[in-house]
Amino acid sequence: MASRLFIDGQRFLMLEDYDRAYFYFQKAREKSPDEAAINFKIAEILLRANRVDQALEFGMKAVEIDPDNKYYNLVMAEVYSKQNQPMKAAEILENLMSNTDENQNYILDLAQLYLAAGEFDKALSALDRAEEYYGTVAPLTLQKQRIYLRKNNLAAAIAEGQKLVDAYPGNSEYVLNLVEILFNNGRTDEAIALVENSLASYPNQPELQMAAYALYKEKGNVDRAESLIKEAFSSPDLDPKVKAQAFADILQETKSARRDALLETLETSMLEHHPNDAGVLTAVGDKRLFEGKKEQALELYQKSVRLDPPNPQVMQGVITTMFELGKDFSEIETFTSTAVDEFPDRAEFWFFDGTAKLAQKKGPESVASLEKALEVNANKNQQITLLVNGQIGDAYHLVGRKEDAFKSYDAVLQVNPTDEHVLNNYAYYLSLAKENLEKAKTMSEGLVKRFPKNSTYLDTHAWVLFQLKDYSNAKVYMERALENEEKPSGVMWEHYGDILYHLGQRNEAVTYWKKAEGGDDVSEQLSQKIKDRKYYD
Repeated sequence: MASRLFIDGQRFLMLEDYDRAYFYFQKAREKSPDEAAINFKIAEILLRANRVDQALEFGMKAVEIDPDNKYYNLVMAEVYSKQNQPMKAAEILENLMSNTDENQNYILDLAQLYLAAGEFDKALSALDRAEEYYGTVAPLTLQKQRIYLRKNNLAAAIAEGQKLVDAYPGNSEYVLNLVEILFNNGRTDEAIALVENSLASYPNQPELQMAAYALYKEKGNVDRAESLIKEAFSSPDLDPKVKAQAFADILQETKSARRDALLETLETSMLEHHPNDAGVLTAVGDKRLFEGKKEQALELYQKSVRLDPPNPQVMQGVITTMFELGKDFSEIETFTSTAVDEFPDRAEFWFFDGTAKLAQKKGPESVASLEKALEVNANKNQQITLLVNGQIGDAYHLVGRKEDAFKSYDAVLQVNPTDEHVLNNYAYYLSLAKENLEKAKTMSEGLVKRFPKNSTYLDTHAWVLFQLKDYSNAKVYMERALENEEKPSGVMWEHYGDILYHLGQRNEAVTYWKKAEGGDDVSEQLSQKIKDRKYYD
């Protein structure tokens, strides 16, 4: 009966129905509690379920009944390992391997257990035995090297690295590994000699050429360093990510004729071999930006974004450059929409999206994006909070939430009382609402003192004065605004006409109202003003 129940348990175990397998093995154990195989299977299932302490009980029973069974011992080693008792697990493996040569394949597990226990000398001994069994194998040698470095035995670590270099000639990975150890320990000349020897035997190794470039640069041998990096870049086999990063690093160096000439050579080489690599295009785009060639930079950034899944830094470069170049806001919005979809946890992209929508008079959508920016930012970055509050004030005003707009502006001015954008818009919207006109005057007056030729600020101040019925001074500032604006907007011409009307110059007022027709942001009453030759508020 116990055998039949055991067979049923084994069948369900093979079907990965562990609960039913456990049930049948337990039933089998009730019939035959001293059967080692049954106890072993129960221990296995309990171990799989991470019920380690219970697994220990059944595993010990199995080993007690059949102490020479390899599999019973291995399950006990796993139990002890999970109980963070690596030395007990190691003892089991040592015993297994001492019994027969067939179990030598557990030597790597033994080394890992000694490492977990912090027994580095025993781990090294185990790895030496493994090397005798397997020969020179990179993972073993590298593990020994790491242990020697932890023990501050630099000579032994270097010897292990050299062993790999000798065993696998032409393998740049092992040369680079040893070069890194030598360089990090101040043995740059030895690192250079190692690389040069390898390149002499196997010249077409761009990774080593890049390593040698860095070493010679460190030593101040600029001529040799530049020669090596040019050779490395001329290879299509060198990872374009490595090229792009090296290019970006050089771009950050102090500008000089020599640096610029090197960048030109490297750029030509990169684009020849990797014309459609996103990282390369981004790096070259950064160079164009440094050169002030924003249109070309934008073109490269946009191509990079379309080639690869968007990178947040590149996407930000695309969006900010588009804003700087005054691109169409609907076009900008295509990128900001992608950015918020791809990186919803980046507040700056919600800010850009809200700003692009606001510029298109998409009030509710703009408010939603800007409120999301505040939510995501959660005051972590005060600069973003200030920028968003400035923009969301405009968005709130656009949708008729005047009080919310003024609260947002106040929040910005509490932190930064000289914010130009907020001071101007706050003053203008207060003048439109005919509220707190003295406050509006103080804000706009301060702006025109700081920026006496800014036509937008002059127009705002003129309109605040108009609402205060100071028509003479309003005329002075409005004329200065028109003088400093190459192409005055419709609303500026209309404002000037309104001021002239209140100064009794009706004919002149009508003339300027007519100039305002068809212009931006004119009032709904403009046509009626012209028709009736009369001012309407």
